[in-house]
Amino acid sequence: MKNILLTGGSGSLGRHLTKALLAKGYTVSHLSRKAGNIPGVKTFTWDIDKGTIDQNCIDGVDTIVHLAGSGIAEKRWTDARKQDLIDSRVKSIGLIYHLLERKQHQVTSVVSASGIGYYSDRGDELMFESSTPLADFISQCCVLWETAVSEGEKLGLRVLKFRTGVVLDKNGGALPTLAKPVKLYVGSPLGSGKQWVSWIHWQDVLDMYLMGIENRDLHGVYNMVAPNPVTNKQLTQAVAKQLHKPLWAPNVPGFVLKLILGEMSTIVLGSTKVSAKKIEDAGFTFKYADVDAALTEIYGS
Repeated sequence: MKNILLTGGSGSLGRHLTKALLAKGYTVSHLSRKAGNIPGVKTFTWDIDKGTIDQNCIDGVDTIVHLAGSGIAEKRWTDARKQDLIDSRVKSIGLIYHLLERKQHQVTSVVSASGIGYYSDRGDELMFESSTPLADFISQCCVLWETAVSEGEKLGLRVLKFRTGVVLDKNGGALPTLAKPVKLYVGSPLGSGKQWVSWIHWQDVLDMYLMGIENRDLHGVYNMVAPNPVTNKQLTQAVAKQLHKPLWAPNVPGFVLKLILGEMSTIVLGSTKVSAKKIEDAGFTFKYADVDAALTEIYGS
């Protein structure tokens, strides 16, 4: 039976994935900054800043799922915050690889998160896994992250990276932030509203991770987005429709968002249109391929 070690297990995706793996009979343990209290899950501790890790965390493990990383949109991007965003992704996987180098283990696979921030702001151009990154912070953060994860190939591991889009989940991530002004009758598209949002329903994220863990043929990079991206305006309208709220407020001007968010405004003003063809060709079937179906499931209307 497979034995999985999960980093970032306390996040909303980590919790969903832990539950799904336990239900399938997997052994799951977490690597976390503090002790956990999930029934049936053993938590090992590490401190990424100090470079310490419980050496027993890899005992009996065959697959590592790397979801750890500070939230990209949680705080303003000061220089210190940018460094933390990189270190929490790069140093963390490095710590694990150093442990694998010096201790006997049975690990064969690493399945890691990455982000479509890799492509950054590309207008209407459709992005594929082979597309080149930009030189801005968000792109380079993802490049450093993926490069660090790829080091596992030198250890003979199967390495799989999922470039994740905007995950639609009622309890976390971008959706509650987008829905809040809509619920308060002040919802409106951001900037021009024409920027592309490559989204994915949390259930499809979960299913794709399960496929990545179970399908030994998957390696390299795959985009983790639904096959039908929408514009910011279309997404805002679709959320308003589900919540039965009108949208009468004017668009929030881009310069206002830049003032409020600083450089981080690229997350909401940037346009990233991403292809799902590669993962579909690999045999993945989306449960929620269009945004209305995804939001109907989420809001249950």
